[in-house]
Amino acid sequence: MNQKKRTGLYEGMYILSATLSDESRKKAFEKITDGITQKGGEIHKVHEQGRRKLAFEIDGKREGYYYVLYFSVPTKEVLELWKEYHLHEDLIRFMTMRTEKVLDTLEFKSLKLQGQ
Repeated sequence: MNQKKRTGLYEGMYILSATLSDESRKKAFEKITDGITQKGGEIHKVHEQGRRKLAFEIDGKREGYYYVLYFSVPTKEVLELWKEYHLHEDLIRFMTMRTEKVLDTLEFKSLKLQGQ
């Protein structure tokens, strides 16, 4: 009996340690993308956002290297990916959200501060 796998489209944000060399950062990000493809997933779009200041200090780190990734993967595999992310020593933070579409460009609007 062949059950159809339910696949979801996801948007993931990953913050890698800013202290990594370019080569080490590339390998750390490949560990994330390889984890998705090894679980039957597909990478649709990668937005490399570069090195940015963190909103608050995390484990003594003030900066991180940001990536936004659109991917599809069988829904039952998302929890397994999260378990792997928690073991990834170079991954400072991550967030995974279900999404309806892949964005070709990312635009961030400026926040209006109170009193302006």
